[in-house]
Amino acid sequence: MELSLQLPRVLVIVGPTASGKTALALDVARRFPSEILSADSRQVYKLLNIGTAKPSVEDRKIVTHHFVDELLPDQHFSAGEFGVQGRKIVEEIIKRRSLPIIVGGTGLYIRSLVDGLFSGPGREEELRKELEARLESEGAEALLDELRKVDPKAASKMLPSNQRRIVRALEVYYATGKPISQHHGEHAPRSPFDPLFIGLQWDRKILYERINGRVEKMLAAGFLDEVKELIGKGYDDRFKSLQTVGYKEAFAFFRKEISYDRMVELMKQNTRRFAKRQLTWFRRDERIRWFEVHDEAEIPRIAEEVLILLK
Repeated sequence: MELSLQLPRVLVIVGPTASGKTALALDVARRFPSEILSADSRQVYKLLNIGTAKPSVEDRKIVTHHFVDELLPDQHFSAGEFGVQGRKIVEEIIKRRSLPIIVGGTGLYIRSLVDGLFSGPGREEELRKELEARLESEGAEALLDELRKVDPKAASKMLPSNQRRIVRALEVYYATGKPISQHHGEHAPRSPFDPLFIGLQWDRKILYERINGRVEKMLAAGFLDEVKELIGKGYDDRFKSLQTVGYKEAFAFFRKEISYDRMVELMKQNTRRFAKRQLTWFRRDERIRWFEVHDEAEIPRIAEEVLILLK
């Protein structure tokens, strides 16, 4: 079959953790010349393998992957950097007459690559310190309520857990007198390609069972040995890359702050909560075509349908 690369088109596969995104991307890539860009904010780091469900070495030999195993855990990497670098890579993939497949569950990374991010005015140090002090004393919910009054559009896309984004939105508003959502509308760059968004959606109960099963498989595959290796190299959850579900619970276990059973319980519970936040983020994007999945055996059929949509 032939895909038109004149637009050009890119495939974007999203969904919560453990929904089969990687399997779908690989299935599509085996049927049509493709390269995969991992929009997972943790797979870009070396040494974080089992805990990030990183594509296997064998899969990476079959299909070229970008943003996998590129940085050490103490190196900084942001959504903005991902967007800028990712756009360049997408252009190169298109020149090679291959299909760029962006796959992952980090919504801000995907937005940065596909839609671009507004960087806004420079950091206002005094204002930022004041807002961060209020965050500490009043809590994220109070600041989010404040943002709802001055910029309801931006606030509707945030949760109390998005503390940095809440502070930044308030900072931009008080520094410029204009809501950050208005800045976005005025400065949003035009996307250089035409994305087809595909989402994988499971019954919540089944998804949670898959997440629980994934945690058990991670542990059986040697996840704690992976964390021990990180500790041996001087890494722990002081680093942003390791303030991640799974790793942070394991570090707490090794510090003897929690028992093994409590660690497992928290890994499952926090991963389920993370999946719920991912779904909340993606459901706001009306461009996504959702595919109901009841069993991973359905992935090949979905891959066929995706390729038809890409024609």
